[in-house]
Amino acid sequence: EINTLSIIPMISKSHHPRAIEAATKYFLVQAAASTLMLFSSTINAWHTGQWDIAQLTYPPACLLLTTAIATKLGLAPFHFWFPEVLQGSSLTTALLLSTIMKLPPTTLLLITSHSLNPILLTTMSIMSIILGGWMGLNQTQTRK
Repeated sequence: EINTLSIIPMISKSHHPRAIEAATKYFLVQAAASTLMLFSSTINAWHTGQWDIAQLTYPPACLLLTTAIATKLGLAPFHFWFPEVLQGSSLTTALLLSTIMKLPPTTLLLITSHSLNPILLTTMSIMSIILGGWMGLNQTQTRK
């Protein structure tokens, strides 16, 4: 979560109210997703006795981890915060948020993918593709 703390000043450096709102939104969403991730590993450790997040066996823990990763990645249906954060940040910061900041959650998704529900992951992927393409058709701003 060091990357979240390092990007917040970059989002809010313009001192515009929209940038401050974007930084606050980004912080709250990422903190909530991190809390879900920690709660997922705690529930799994409680029920199975192991702290290894790569080997989740308890289904509610798998569901919580999937939700947390989807929120961090901005996948549908947990994506509504991401366009607003991009709109409030500069173009360079939006580029960083859309690319580099997605690498740690993607890596975590790859590490834990064998434990997660493949039908849920496929459904969220298809929803993201369809919704992203459909909503992108009538956009008036590049970053939103």
